Amino acid sequence: MIGCLVVLAAVAVAGWFLYPKWRDYRANEPASTSAVVWEPLTAAAATQARTAIEKLGQPRGQVFANLRPGGVSSYVFEELSKGVLPPSAESIEAAVIGDQLFVRASVKLSDFGGKQTLGPIGAMLSDRERVQFGGTLEVIRPGLAQYRVKALQIRDFSIPPQLIPRLVRRIEEGKRPEGLAPEALPLVIPSYIGDVRIAKGKITLYKAVP
Repeated sequence: MIGCLVVLAAVAVAGWFLYPKWRDYRANEPASTSAVVWEPLTAAAATQARTAIEKLGQPRGQVFANLRPGGVSSYVFEELSKGVLPPSAESIEAAVIGDQLFVRASVKLSDFGGKQTLGPIGAMLSDRERVQFGGTLEVIRPGLAQYRVKALQIRDFSIPPQLIPRLVRRIEEGKRPEGLAPEALPLVIPSYIGDVRIAKGKITLYKAVP
C-alpha cells in the first residue's frame, strides 16, 4: 500500500508540472466518434466468447473467430484475469477504437490510495471516477498474451506515457511473466490461440499453426 501511495503521489506531482504536455498527448489519442459502440462486460457475453474461442481448439474447427469488444473483454477480464481491474470497478464497458481495445469503468479512488494521494489533481476529483484504459492485444507465446496499455485516463486527465508502466505494475497480481512489455498486463490464454488482431470494431483471434 505504501508503494502504491508513493507511485500515485509521483503521478500527481508529474501531472501538476506536465499538464500542458497532457493536452498535447491527448491530441494524439484515438478520437471517439458516433460509430464507436461501448459494450458492457457481462456473464452472457463471456459465455458466447468462450464458446467461439473453444471452437478454435477443435482439430477440425474453424481457424479464426471474430468477437465483439464486450465479449472478448468479458472473457478476458471476468474469466481469465480476475483482479486486473480494481475491486470497486463497476459499469465496466469495452470498445474498439482504431486498432486498440479500450476498457472503462467507474472506480473508487480509494483503490488507488484515495484522492489525497493525487495531490492538486485530487481536489478536482470525486471519490468515484471513470478510469479508462486503451491498448493493444498481442500473443507473446503459447498460453500467454499481453494487453499493452497505451493510454490511461482518470476522468479527463491523461496519465503521461512514461508513468504508465509504474502504475500497471500496481494493479497486476502475482509474479510478472518474462517477456512482457513494461506497460503491459499479462493475460493467460488457451495455447491454441496463435494471433490476435483488432480492427473495424471487432477482435479477431486466429488458431495457432501446428
